[in-house]
Amino acid sequence: MNDFKDALTVVPMSREHAEACCSWVYASPYDRIYGWLPFSQMEALGIELGDPDVRQQQYVSVLDAEGALCGFAQLFPMVNVVRLGIGMRPDLCGQGLGKSFVHAVVHAAKERYPDLPIDLEVQDWNERAIRTYLKAGFVVTDTYDKHTPEGIGRFHCMVYEGD
Repeated sequence: MNDFKDALTVVPMSREHAEACCSWVYASPYDRIYGWLPFSQMEALGIELGDPDVRQQQYVSVLDAEGALCGFAQLFPMVNVVRLGIGMRPDLCGQGLGKSFVHAVVHAAKERYPDLPIDLEVQDWNERAIRTYLKAGFVVTDTYDKHTPEGIGRFHCMVYEGD
């Protein structure tokens, strides 16, 4: 696992990486909220990964030592904070690689937005992600209800404080 940590590179997201991310399918129960529309549909709608400008401004790819796509992150600047959206390739999830992955993303966010604090949102039932974020130096600062495609969901806001 140290090799994984030492070998991660964060780069601007290419169209090919965006297309790959849109094809990922997560195991239950993560599949209910993680996943994208097909890339061709996102591109036709001009949204998120399918919009070249949004992709360039907000999305990065995380690569391993061989240049294989391990995941992505959205670095979304808001008022007085940069909010992370993080997605790891499904076959890498649950293997103890999350802390290194999150650290790579946090480092990229700090480089791009050095003066902004970093936060993220995670649904309160996603214990695997919450454990990873806690290990990576995030703390829960707020819990609230928010609309999701499935109805109202309970979310934690977690702020990066370092580790």
